[in-house]
Amino acid sequence: MVRWLLAIFLFSSFAAMAQKRPNIVVILADDMGFSDVGCYGGEIHTPNIDFLAANGIRYRQFYNTSRCCPTRASLLTGLYNQQAGIGKMTDAEDEPGYLGHITENAVTLAEVLKTAGYQTAMSGKWHVSNTNGFKNPQEQLDWLNHHKQREEFSPLEQYPTSRGFDKFFGTIWGVVDFYDPFSLVSGTTPIRNVPAGYYHTDAINDTAVEYIKGFAGSSQPFFLYVAENAPHWPLMAKPEDIAKYKDTYKGGWDAVRKARYDRMAKMGVIDSTKTKLSGRWNDKLSWENNPDKDWDALAMAVHAAMIDRMDQGIGRIIEALRKTGQLDNTLIVFLSDNGASAENAANYGPGFDRPSETRDGRKIVYATKKQADPGPETTYSSIGQRWSNVANTPYRYWKAESYEGGIHTPMIAFWPKGITVKKGGFSDQVGHVMDFMTTFVSLAGATYPSTYKGHVIPASSGVSLVPSFKGAKVKGHEELFNEHFGARYARVGNWKLVSLAADSAWKLYDLSVDKSETEDVAAKYPERVQQLEGQWRQWADTHMVLPKPSKKKLNTEF
Repeated sequence: MVRWLLAIFLFSSFAAMAQKRPNIVVILADDMGFSDVGCYGGEIHTPNIDFLAANGIRYRQFYNTSRCCPTRASLLTGLYNQQAGIGKMTDAEDEPGYLGHITENAVTLAEVLKTAGYQTAMSGKWHVSNTNGFKNPQEQLDWLNHHKQREEFSPLEQYPTSRGFDKFFGTIWGVVDFYDPFSLVSGTTPIRNVPAGYYHTDAINDTAVEYIKGFAGSSQPFFLYVAENAPHWPLMAKPEDIAKYKDTYKGGWDAVRKARYDRMAKMGVIDSTKTKLSGRWNDKLSWENNPDKDWDALAMAVHAAMIDRMDQGIGRIIEALRKTGQLDNTLIVFLSDNGASAENAANYGPGFDRPSETRDGRKIVYATKKQADPGPETTYSSIGQRWSNVANTPYRYWKAESYEGGIHTPMIAFWPKGITVKKGGFSDQVGHVMDFMTTFVSLAGATYPSTYKGHVIPASSGVSLVPSFKGAKVKGHEELFNEHFGARYARVGNWKLVSLAADSAWKLYDLSVDKSETEDVAAKYPERVQQLEGQWRQWADTHMVLPKPSKKKLNTEF
C-alpha cells in the first residue's frame, strides 16, 4: 500500500514538473542582418517576429561566432566552436578543434534535454557534419544536379538523429536551391524528389508545425530547433513576396540605412549617443551614379522577400502553439547565426555545394555581371557588400568578420508564463549563443554532464539568461573571444580588440562610448592592447584555436 501511494506521488510529482517546465523552440535565421526585421528597425514586414518582441525581450548585446556552421556548433553545444570541433568549416582536418563536425567530446542541447524527458525534433539546416563529396568534379556536379544519387550526405553517426534529435527534416549541407534543395533528408532517408511548388522555407516551417501538433498529445515538454536557410544566398523568393518590395529599395543604400538608424534610435534598439551610424562601406559610388541600381534594388527586394516568407512561417508556428494550448508555456528564442553576408555568390560558380543546372536541365546563371535577375531558381546571386552593410546597420562589416556587423545578432526571447519583466523591453546582458545550453538546462531541470557515452565533456562557458527574464541586472559575459579564418576579437568589459581576416593589425574600441567601432584608440592605449592580446592568446591556447597550417586545400563553403 505504501509503495503504491509512493508510486502515485512520484508519478504525480513528475507529471506536475513536466507541465511546469517550458517547451523550448529555437528559431535561427541564416545570414540575416542586425536591422533587417521590423522590431530591430528594418522596413521588412515581419509582424510575427515583431509579436515575439512586443511580448518578450529584445537583447542589445548578444553575440554569435560570425559564420553559419561555427555558430550552430556553439549554439548546440554550449561551447566555443573550436571546442565543439568546428573551428573553420565542415572540412575534416586532423586537429581536435577543426574536425569539421560536432565532436564526441561535446553534447548537444537535444542530447541533454532528452535525459530530462524532453521530446526533441529539428527542422531545417544542420551544417555541422562533414560534407565530403566526390573527388571527380563532374560526379560532384551530377550529384548536386540531382542526376546522381547517394544514400549518405555525411557520415550517419553525425546526422541530427544520431545527436539527440528524435525527428529531423532538412538539409545536411549548407547552401540550398530553395526550390529543390540538395542533401534533403527525413531522419536519415534521402528525399529523392520534392512536389511541384515546393519552397524550402515553407517546408521547414510547416514541418515544425506538424511536429508541434504531434508533441501536443504528450504530457512531456518538447525541444524544437527550427534552423532556417533564409535569407542565405542564393537569392530565391516567391514572386508574390518580391512584388511587395519592388519599390522599397529604389531610394538606395544611404536612404535605407539612415531610415533604419533613425528607427532604431527611436525604438531604443540603440542609444544614438553611444552608437553612431558608421560610415557606409566604399561610399565613393553614389546611388545616383550606380549603373546597376535597378538590379541592386531588386536584389535587396528578394532578400526582404525571403525574410518576409520566413516570418509568415513563424506565424504558423506561433498559431500552432496557440491552437494546441502550448503558447503560454513555450520559450521561443529567435536570432540570426551571423551578420548579413557580403559574399558575391556568383563568383564561386558551380561546384562543391552549388549546382550547374536544375533537375530538369535548365542552366543556372551565376550572375557575375548582374546579367540575370535574382529571384528564380535559375539565378545564383547575393546582395553583396553595400547592401550587407545596410542590413547590418549601424555596424561595420559583415558575416565572417569579428567586427560588430559580423558577430552581433538580434535576439528575442518570448515566454508568456516565464518572462515577468515588462514586455517589449530590452536587455543589455552580454550574451552569446553558447548561453542557451546553460539557460535550457536550468529551465528543464536537466544536468549538463561531465562525461557522456564514455567521453569527457568540457564545462560550458555559457551564462544563464533566466535572470534577464525576471528583470535582474546581470552583466553576463565579462570576457568573450572569437577567431575565424584570421578574423578575431577579444572583448573584456567594454574594451574590444579586433582584427580583420585580411589584416592582422589589432584595432581597439571602447564600446561604452563607441558601439559601432568608429574610433580606433589602440595608439592611445597601447597597454590595453597588450593586455587584451595576451588574454586572447591565452584563450586560443586553451580552446584548441589555431591549428598547424593544413596542407589540404579547403572548400569554400558558406
